[in-house]
Amino acid sequence: MGWKAAEKLITKWKILRGDNVMIIRGKDKGETGTIKRVIRSQNRVIVEGQNLVKKHVKQGQGHEGGIFTVEAPLHVSNVQVIDPVTGRPCKIGYRFMEDGSKVRVSRGREASGSVIPRPEILKMRRKPRPIEPGPKDTPIDVVLEKTYDAKAGIGMPDL
Repeated sequence: MGWKAAEKLITKWKILRGDNVMIIRGKDKGETGTIKRVIRSQNRVIVEGQNLVKKHVKQGQGHEGGIFTVEAPLHVSNVQVIDPVTGRPCKIGYRFMEDGSKVRVSRGREASGSVIPRPEILKMRRKPRPIEPGPKDTPIDVVLEKTYDAKAGIGMPDL
């Protein structure tokens, strides 16, 4: 990616993984789907079951070759989130509720102004946290060892 393209990267994303979107430009215009993946380094999203292209894969060791149908990425400007009340595509704005929480709301000409909830899929982690300690993790007995006593002055570095 060149520096011109890097200047145009979106810094604050309003479209999230798991959102219901409508494609507003391209060969699948008017189709709806759920966002499967967000590629922030390219300003692109992959919509589940849309923008299908044929991919030729050469046979290799451990996998079969052939012609496969895969979902190609779409530019983020070609999709809009669907308003949960009207079912029409809309822009997204932010508003603070009375309790101080920040929520997404629909805005635009035909938007209802209703709250667009965050997708439930975002609450699940893609990579689970490691349970077993790794080779670079500090052992628990070293972590819990007391090396400094404020009252006695033990453990103070000599400056």
